[in-house]
Amino acid sequence: MTIENVAVIDIGKTHAKLIVVGGESGEEIASRKIANRVLSAPPYPHYDIETLWGFIIEGLAAFRERPGYQAISITTHGASAALLNSKGDLALPVLDYEHSYHDEVQKAYAALRPAFAETFSPALPMGLNVGAQLHYQKTTFPDAFADVTDILTYPQYWAYRLTGVKANEATSLGCHTDLWQPGKSTFSSLPQTLGIVNLLSPVRSAFDTLGTVLPEIAGKIGIDGDMPVYCGLHDSNASLLPHLMVRERPFSVVSTGTWVICFGVGASLEKLDPARDTLVNVDAFGKPVPSSRFMGGREFEMLTAGITPPSEAELERALERVLADDIVYLPNAVDGSGPYPGREGHWLHEPRNDTERYVAASLYAAMMTASCLGLVGNAKTTIVEGPFGSNGIYTQALAAISGSDVLVTDSNSPSGTALGAALLATRHAPRQSYHAVKALHGLSDHYDRWRKIVEADYAMA
Repeated sequence: MTIENVAVIDIGKTHAKLIVVGGESGEEIASRKIANRVLSAPPYPHYDIETLWGFIIEGLAAFRERPGYQAISITTHGASAALLNSKGDLALPVLDYEHSYHDEVQKAYAALRPAFAETFSPALPMGLNVGAQLHYQKTTFPDAFADVTDILTYPQYWAYRLTGVKANEATSLGCHTDLWQPGKSTFSSLPQTLGIVNLLSPVRSAFDTLGTVLPEIAGKIGIDGDMPVYCGLHDSNASLLPHLMVRERPFSVVSTGTWVICFGVGASLEKLDPARDTLVNVDAFGKPVPSSRFMGGREFEMLTAGITPPSEAELERALERVLADDIVYLPNAVDGSGPYPGREGHWLHEPRNDTERYVAASLYAAMMTASCLGLVGNAKTTIVEGPFGSNGIYTQALAAISGSDVLVTDSNSPSGTALGAALLATRHAPRQSYHAVKALHGLSDHYDRWRKIVEADYAMA
């Protein structure tokens, strides 16, 4: 069967989308979006799974004829897992990874988790290590956990809802879960320690066709029952995949969204610092990729809340004032992640208006990104994907201070996350166009002063 279009289920931390991607062009043909709500109801904060499921079914039905699609693929945020019971229902809600546990739970898990040298997964706060979530769920809700028969990574849970086939997949297992050994492509010692080995569904390739849409679901959508559903993958790795298929190593990809994740493709695994939120991701082909990150999109939203993006002329004038008066933000707006963990964010010199705040927040995001890139090798070429790609202050600052040639995917090129998920079905990476970013002048002193302050403070922490 010829796949002309692919319907992509794309569940990010902030929003969920259903996107139809052209199989030949890789472009988004149609899309719809919904907020990814977190419910505060017991037993803990959790995702509104049934609202998401209704959104998915409605979107697949709406797009079935126009523009139409011949396959379904899936990509989601990481740090989530679904626990099923013998009926195939959720034994416990899908936990929001931003939920923090009691100190005794955290201390008990810290004594159990494998060393960084085994998993290349740093110790992270809240539920950002999926192993910590599983430990919390098992020890805090033992009766409900006793009903668990299967544990699935998050993209594969949605594939299961569509096909009835249970699976796990390496890009989601390999994104700081503590459950995976990237260098050996196998589970770590943690499943044995937690006593969950027999609960983990088989690991399948992201490129596998897991099955076809179940007849009762196909009837609701109004599609042919032989519609294939692909295994799916972690969203940041979906953004990485189009570049892996067409570009020679080494290079870096900066995937931006709620998180800013820097992939050092072809970089060494040996010099990663687990204390600074470096880790190893696993790409769609099962290969380890040194990475670093911070919650850049969330931080930028916090620092620019209520601000309408200024005009270019306003930005240019404000940039001069920000640099002249050393208006800088010091990390972190969001505690617990990034290259300078443990610091409490604050302004060294406060912006005087919204435009200065927008510029300074953009520079802050760029300086944090440059710090992250420095931890994973600083390749000669860096590609910026996602929302920050349209922020000229951010991209030009990054070009000035990272020592890398910064490329931004042009607006008429396919979107990274949706395209990457669609490639699981089409295996055809369309040609993408980029524009080289011109570096901002006069930024080196500003960056040097910022870096000296934050690194001195980090060393004293």
